[in-house]
Amino acid sequence: DYLDNGNNKMAIQQADKLLKKHKDLHCAKVLKAIGLQRTGKQDEAYTLAQEVAALEPTDDNSLQALTILYREMHRPELVTKLYEAAVKKVPNSEEYHSHLFMAYARVGEYKKMQQAGMALYKIVPKNPYYFWSVMSLIMQSISAQDENLSKTMFLPLAERMVEKMVKEDKIEAEAEVELYYMILERLEKYQEALDVVRGKLGEKLTSELQSRENKCMAMYKKLRRWPECNALSRRLLLKNSDDWQFYITYFDSVFQLIDECWTPPLEEEHSLEGEVHYSIEQAVKFVEERITEESKSSRPLRGPYLAKLELIRRLRHRGCNDEHKLGDPEELMFQYFKKFGDKPCCFTDLKVFVDLLPPSQYTKFIGQLLEVIPLSAAAEGDAALPGDIRALQQHLCVVQLSRLLGLYHAMEKKEKLSVVRELMLRYRHGLEFGKSCLKTELQFSDYYCLLAVHLLLDLWLEEGEETAVWQCLTLLEEGLSHSPSNAQFKLLLIRIYCRLGAFEPVAELYSSLDAKHIQHDTIGYLLTRYAEALGHFAAASQSCNFALRFFHSNQKDTSEYIIQAYKYGAFEKIPEFIAFRNRLNSSLHFAQVRTERMLLDLLLEANITTSLEESIKSMSLSPEEDDIPWKDLRDNRDLTVLFNWDPKDRDISEEHRKLSLEEETLWLRIRSLTLRLVSGLPTLSHSIQPKNSEKTAENGVSSKIDTVRSLLQQLEAAVDSGKKFLEQKIQYPVLGPPPTRMAGFFSNGSCQCQTSLFYLVSDIYELDTGGLEDSAEVQERIGNSFKSLIERLTGLFNKCKGDLIEVRDGTLKTHANLLENLVFLVETISITLWVSSYCDSVLRPFKSNLQKKKKKKKESSVAMPPVFTHFLDYVTDLQTLTSNVIDHIKGLEIILTALKLEDLSLKDTLLLQEEKKFTKTVQGKVQSSYHHSIQEIGELLKKRLDTIKKLKI
Repeated sequence: DYLDNGNNKMAIQQADKLLKKHKDLHCAKVLKAIGLQRTGKQDEAYTLAQEVAALEPTDDNSLQALTILYREMHRPELVTKLYEAAVKKVPNSEEYHSHLFMAYARVGEYKKMQQAGMALYKIVPKNPYYFWSVMSLIMQSISAQDENLSKTMFLPLAERMVEKMVKEDKIEAEAEVELYYMILERLEKYQEALDVVRGKLGEKLTSELQSRENKCMAMYKKLRRWPECNALSRRLLLKNSDDWQFYITYFDSVFQLIDECWTPPLEEEHSLEGEVHYSIEQAVKFVEERITEESKSSRPLRGPYLAKLELIRRLRHRGCNDEHKLGDPEELMFQYFKKFGDKPCCFTDLKVFVDLLPPSQYTKFIGQLLEVIPLSAAAEGDAALPGDIRALQQHLCVVQLSRLLGLYHAMEKKEKLSVVRELMLRYRHGLEFGKSCLKTELQFSDYYCLLAVHLLLDLWLEEGEETAVWQCLTLLEEGLSHSPSNAQFKLLLIRIYCRLGAFEPVAELYSSLDAKHIQHDTIGYLLTRYAEALGHFAAASQSCNFALRFFHSNQKDTSEYIIQAYKYGAFEKIPEFIAFRNRLNSSLHFAQVRTERMLLDLLLEANITTSLEESIKSMSLSPEEDDIPWKDLRDNRDLTVLFNWDPKDRDISEEHRKLSLEEETLWLRIRSLTLRLVSGLPTLSHSIQPKNSEKTAENGVSSKIDTVRSLLQQLEAAVDSGKKFLEQKIQYPVLGPPPTRMAGFFSNGSCQCQTSLFYLVSDIYELDTGGLEDSAEVQERIGNSFKSLIERLTGLFNKCKGDLIEVRDGTLKTHANLLENLVFLVETISITLWVSSYCDSVLRPFKSNLQKKKKKKKESSVAMPPVFTHFLDYVTDLQTLTSNVIDHIKGLEIILTALKLEDLSLKDTLLLQEEKKFTKTVQGKVQSSYHHSIQEIGELLKKRLDTIKKLKI
């Protein structure tokens, strides 16, 4: 009870009391171990658990408690050992055997699962156990590296096992038929699979609607049996003329049959599935009949009307002259709008077919649609407004289509602004209809507000209109106040605030989105891309933790899903769960967050609260190891999460996705190599044996410098690839993937600084192993490196100068790039410090040796090698530079605090009183966020300055 209620200390005390009386009570020991594990005493917990495990307990309580403990320790492999021992001692226990099977399932030991399943079946001959074993064979085939092995050994064996049950007439459940079908499909025995589904066994497939038909359809397609495909889809459409997937199959098969010049046999049936349509005339007639039938239906069906447009599109694509038989697409779309225009789906339905309209007809088409909407003008010259929700939905559909057809893009600035005003008028009028909406419901007119913001974004990003971006934020904040659950408002606010360099409001917006499970991977990038880059280090830590918690728990959770799938016989889901887990493990975002999180931890802690060596040790970082699956990286980002009504030529294309993935991967490689190079520093810095000593190779240090040098070469190569990539000057769409930090990294000089630092490490190492004698050349090289490094850092500092927010002609302009440069400066100064500490650790022993010599010889002066002077000058310069940066930041703070933004928002007379309130809020948020960034950057630099002061050899 204490453990369940989270009172772990009391649980430990109670367990201790019990153990005083019964010192061999296994269960009490394990429960105490769980308490210790949960209070952070992992080592003690492990020792105690192993004591009990070594005794190979067979009582249920101890086994269950140990299972819970090992699961919390993330050591599922220990559970298998536990039940292996239990099964040996109690060989006929069905319960322990099934626990052993599930323990193997958690760690993915498929061969042992197969054996455990058969052992279970021998003890208790139940079908599910037999099929657990069969499924484990399929899993072996899926995970086999050699595809040949999978097709010649595992799958045929699984097939024979199922056939044995079929012959003995022992197949009982639907899951067993599903499994048989899955094996035959993987063996590419499509005809046999079809026979199973159409035969007696297929009658068991009842849990899903049209399960048999869908499986038959899949097999007909694999076998390229188009007559059957056509007849079956035709038959299913006669049953339900609104099922879109069957229209697609019907059209595919008709055109395949036309291309193959297929003709029906004279005597017998057209096909196994009945009558076949094999000409355009039949297809046209069939679709027309569906529309006639639809008119008799009790509820309007969209499928038949869209099928007509789909057929026209396909005919046009093939260059056929038969499309006129179906009518004019413009007229058909107009009729469709009249019938379904008040449904929100009308826009997405028609969006697919707008390319059937000639561009010269766009304006006429939109005008035609507007004419049929019942709008009433309040007064002469006012916009005609809808009188009910139906008319509002219809008008919204037309406005969305106008944007999609590019009518708004073609407008002049003045026209665009008047459209924005009209859209906002309609938005506010539409709020009347949503007065009774709950907070969790969206307002009917929200899209008007979103469309107005999209127009303003065009003005900002394409015409450089600074006031437009502030108006975007104002309108979105207003929209959010009326519709607090609208995710689109929040997502758009997140993107715009980040573009302006203000991260503070973003954290709150993102958390209110309440992202669940997989969304941490698909939309998490919106957060993790900007948090650290804009100087919000604490928030960056938090957002990385959120994401990592999800990725790490995915491992554990997926195992549980797999176990449930075995228990309930949902075998076809098991490969899906495995693929899902693999997809998350090789997620690009996961790799980025892991890398950035470690770099961030080093930035915030190394040589401040702990030494660099301790920090790296606690992260189990090693320069030799690269845990990123470069070849299998999966881009799971959802780049279309933001609604957008742009024409095709302005939308996110497949090419943009490819380029964005390439850019993200290049940047990740640079960051990952930087992290590994930093983790290589402590491996070099322990006192080295004298020159030519055989021990150098033994203690592994010489190989460590080789690792560092090899990583440095890889970094140079990655940087070159990055520069080549940026030469393409790619412009992503406005709401497309956000660019990485790579461009800034190159242009502000951070890259040159950081690479030269790692070259300096190589020289210092040479000095360390070669000694001070005969090292004049190396010393001079080091001295020059120190000088150029300070020059480069000063250059980087100059790129950070300027006002973060400036007021120009009554409008605000933010300079987010200055913030990003400041963060790069802090990162570079930190790496400089870690390298300087390494220099310090090498030069200190030399210094003390020289002083000892001086005492021995009793000479008043032993000549100091120049490297010491170089280092001391460099440390002094570094200290001065860092102090200057801190002073600059203090100056920025003073300016930001003194900046009065309220006056600005009130000067703009175009704004309504309502809007002025939101403008004030928005500008306040941006100002406060910049202030927060500057404070965090300043705090961190002060800590770094203290570390620099300790560098006095």
